[in-house]
Amino acid sequence: MPFNHYSIIESTLREGEQFSTATFTTGQKLEIAGMLDQFGVEMLEMTSPSASPQSEADIRAVVNAGLRARILTHIRCNLEDARRALDTGVQGLDVVIGTSPQLIQHSHGKSIRQIIDLAAEVMGYIRGQRPDIILRFSTEDTFRSREADLLRVYLAIADLGLVNRLGVADTVGVATPTQVAAMVHQLVRLTHLDIEFHGHNDSGCAIANACAALEAGATHIDTTILGIGERNGITPLGGLIARLYTLDRTYVSKYNLRLLPALDQLIADTCEIGIPFSNYITGASAFIHKAGIHAKAVLADPGTYEILRPEDFGLNREIAIGHRLTGWNAIRDRAETLGLSLPDDTIREVTRTIKKRADDAPLSLAAIDDLLREAAGAVQEQPV
Repeated sequence: MPFNHYSIIESTLREGEQFSTATFTTGQKLEIAGMLDQFGVEMLEMTSPSASPQSEADIRAVVNAGLRARILTHIRCNLEDARRALDTGVQGLDVVIGTSPQLIQHSHGKSIRQIIDLAAEVMGYIRGQRPDIILRFSTEDTFRSREADLLRVYLAIADLGLVNRLGVADTVGVATPTQVAAMVHQLVRLTHLDIEFHGHNDSGCAIANACAALEAGATHIDTTILGIGERNGITPLGGLIARLYTLDRTYVSKYNLRLLPALDQLIADTCEIGIPFSNYITGASAFIHKAGIHAKAVLADPGTYEILRPEDFGLNREIAIGHRLTGWNAIRDRAETLGLSLPDDTIREVTRTIKKRADDAPLSLAAIDDLLREAAGAVQEQPV
């Protein structure tokens, strides 16, 4: 299965910097990179040194941090970007150029023939300077490009024998999983090179598209923490982990899953945003069970309503009981937690009281505990 042989290219320090409220200091970049390295991602992608003097200095700082993850930088397909990137000492270059009619017309203005010639020149230069460097060539806006143009470019670059992998980019989040799978499968079959997928989330398909890419034979997936990035961002690290975990936990066993909550919180704090309540794994509601029928089953076996085990991520499940949907099994479990032994009839009566009061407003756990203790006292006072 391809899920056993994939790597994460974590792009919070590149794509993530393009998020609307992201402005990372050097210290913050080192902290983020260090935590991602502890998490176990294989590669860290950073903003091009051509972006600004500080971007170049930040790359050098992370390169010199002694991390296990390989440090990459993302550059345009031109010689000056390549020269500046090579000088930073990064271990890999991710080279990109647009191939869609929109980008050809409004971005660089080059024909497909000119794109191929330029890419050959840049790839040849890079490989000549650093024979050992990890080199990727990617088209930008792959899924709005003409298929004939894409194949012409990809096959020409593959035939050069200079790159380690080819990149497929859903730059505007327009692709479907079927389209992604078809493109990746075709490139795997025709080039026999590693394939990287970069997917934006404008239409909510980034995780599904990343999974489809892996199923079709992709070897590398780009992610960011919390999915931050240009516009609605790209495949979120936690979302990809959640998706693969549900298929087979061994697919994500190489990563330190207990670091995910800290990573999400770090980026939320740094970017001054909240973690969405529905966020994969770390959202406030991710492991809260409320309805009575759900609570009863989860108390007996959490797997009945949980496909993710919160303890694997250093988190806890919660049974919400102070509401009108609560069930008496959940109230009984709370009584047992308090060390109270109450007859079922008493538990049911307390449950009815909670439901009635909760029609006006939810009850706090302390209020429920008071009701249970009062009920226990009443039971003890009953004559034998």
